Amino acid sequence: MEKEIHEYFTAIDWMVVGGYLLLTTWVGHLMKGKQASIRDFFLGGRSLPWPAVSGSIIATEISGVTFIGVPSMIFAMNGNFTYLQWAIGSILARVLVGWFFVRVYYENEIYSPYDYMGMRLGNAAKTLTTLLFTIGSILAQSVRVLIAAIPLELATGMPFWACIVVIGLFAIGWTLMGGMRTVIWTDVMQFVLFLVGGLVCLFVIVANLDGGWNTVIDVGQRFDRFRLIDGRLDPTLEWTLWVAIFAVPFQNLGIFGTDQLMAQRMFCCRNAKDASKAIITSSFSQVITLMMLMVGVALFAHYQEAGFSDRELVKILEVKGGTASEVSANLATTLAVTPISKNPETGEESGLPTPVKGDYIFPIWIVTNLPVGVRGLILAAVFAAAISSLDSILAALSQTTLSLFYHPERGGAHLNEAVMLRKSRILVVLWGIFLTGFAFVIEASRGNFDIVPLAFAMTAYTVGPILAIFLCALIGKGSFRGLLFGTIVSMVITMVVQTPVWNLLQKVSGMSLDWLGNLPTYNIVDGTLQATIAFPWMWPLTTIITFSFGLLIPGSGRGARDNDAANSVEASG
Repeated sequence: MEKEIHEYFTAIDWMVVGGYLLLTTWVGHLMKGKQASIRDFFLGGRSLPWPAVSGSIIATEISGVTFIGVPSMIFAMNGNFTYLQWAIGSILARVLVGWFFVRVYYENEIYSPYDYMGMRLGNAAKTLTTLLFTIGSILAQSVRVLIAAIPLELATGMPFWACIVVIGLFAIGWTLMGGMRTVIWTDVMQFVLFLVGGLVCLFVIVANLDGGWNTVIDVGQRFDRFRLIDGRLDPTLEWTLWVAIFAVPFQNLGIFGTDQLMAQRMFCCRNAKDASKAIITSSFSQVITLMMLMVGVALFAHYQEAGFSDRELVKILEVKGGTASEVSANLATTLAVTPISKNPETGEESGLPTPVKGDYIFPIWIVTNLPVGVRGLILAAVFAAAISSLDSILAALSQTTLSLFYHPERGGAHLNEAVMLRKSRILVVLWGIFLTGFAFVIEASRGNFDIVPLAFAMTAYTVGPILAIFLCALIGKGSFRGLLFGTIVSMVITMVVQTPVWNLLQKVSGMSLDWLGNLPTYNIVDGTLQATIAFPWMWPLTTIITFSFGLLIPGSGRGARDNDAANSVEASG
């Protein structure tokens, strides 16, 4: 009788997982330094070396989304390397952040980009951007929790909800232990293990293929998996050269320059020069993305050669009822489950249906194919990295929430440091509970989505408005009334162009989405709501809209006085 997938995970693997988590926790405790003030807790005392900060940025960017989600993209019908085109816009944005954004941030002792925006445009602008960051974090980071829960579910056989809870508890504990110093040094460990783990997986897959690398190259070329450039002008496509050049820079300027999750790492460097080095050298993450795409092609070749087992088919196709063998036999009869083939005349692929849970394919291979102990180490890395990403956002949410009430960047904190630190820790716990809970909501609405596009699509609502407010702060112009109006318009437009919110409402309420097919921004295909404009175009569109409204709509007299007061405080500081 075929084993359940979690039965492949042995006691030795569990010892490796436990040992790695204990080691990571011990290193985080060892490197936490003094925790006497919120400056220590949120900025690491501004004493961290830039290579460590760069590694932390890479680990947070990569996380489980790239490690698990990118190989699964190769299994999508006509999956290929076009995702790598985004490196063009990503590297360009990091250089701009390193050259220009970092300099203005280090002119003052600030804790977040929203402190800077508040000093330039008034407290109302700081409140608005903090709220936008909070909304965006809840949406995007919940996806990372789901990714981490996948290997944990496969390895343990626990219910998916229990896996989410375990991840949330670990993240809260790690954040409380040592603030940003612990976050950054544990991130460095994840970065090293991601790099080593990806290489190990790649070479193990290749070593077990008949023909080795030649088979990988042959399958990749035969199924056009190595195609890198997509110059099509179709607005529904996400991974095109035009998106990489014109849309991705906006998203990466927002993520690396104005999103507290990434920016907080820059603030931990000793000076602006070190912070610039950290953000620019983090472009090395694109090499890891390339490596995981190669893992995807090798994995594709492996399953072309070996096929899927009954148990694997049941899991990735999300079929319920009957034994694995019975369900598999039924699938083979009704769906013609065979290795994917390609029509040489039309280029169309056929065979195994697009997996309902494509993001399960790589974790399943890890659990069932890697040697004992090695699979434990790889899954521990994915698990720990997701926790690391979550504890990063908990630190960021705690800091920005605290700053809304006490304004430490302006000397407005009248409580002593011990009280402030205690409040920071309470906020970490509260945000950890909330974010873990919201992951259940995202899981309910995820359905048939690929995990990487879902993670990016969640940022479409907030990245553009925050970047626009920062640009207004940079030039010292822009009314809060205009920025608020532009933000509302941007979010409404995003909602009527993108599908995640509607899919969530459909799952929760059971409402029909057929009426949305009457809008020019949507099509109904086989009962599924599809957008006619890809989510990346929301980044430049919402940035331009919010920035324009901020400059063109005059503010109230009170808003102008608030802005003058903010500039006065900055000048005197």
